[in-house]
Amino acid sequence: MYEGKFPHQRYQKTLEFLRKHVPAPGDILDLGVHNPFVPFMEKEGYKVTNTSGEDLDLHTDIVKTSDAEIVTAFEIFEHLIAPFNVLKDIKADKLVASIPLRLWFSPAYRSKTDPWDRHYHEFEDWQFDWLLEKAGWEIKARNKWAHPVKKIGLRPLLRTFTPRYYIVYAERK
Repeated sequence: MYEGKFPHQRYQKTLEFLRKHVPAPGDILDLGVHNPFVPFMEKEGYKVTNTSGEDLDLHTDIVKTSDAEIVTAFEIFEHLIAPFNVLKDIKADKLVASIPLRLWFSPAYRSKTDPWDRHYHEFEDWQFDWLLEKAGWEIKARNKWAHPVKKIGLRPLLRTFTPRYYIVYAERK
């Protein structure tokens, strides 16, 4: 187990959820390029392979051909225009996915410097559930948590108790 300090609360919550619903060891295909969370999964005992940065709206071959038993997708589906396509094409029968939830008091995220770093979707939990179910997944577990920030103001105050992240464990129907 990871003994150190997590750089983000969501890393700790995500790893606890993953550990509870698909305990290591296991082969994971993590959607998205190698990222700072991958070493936490590897230290836990998972073998992790990442996608290569291909446009998953258009190119889903990686999820069709991967032999990984688990697919993880942490804060990736909000960046896709058509997440349904990749969700329906996943060959693995286990999925752990998290998304940032739509916040009524804050607009959708859009980077001012990186044209690819933007949220096409910010889901409400029921919308993400419906997307998964329509793509052939049955949700077995879910969790939400808030994301407090160390700033002063109305939005930071609202972030202390308004859920920001939503994570699900689903199995292929």
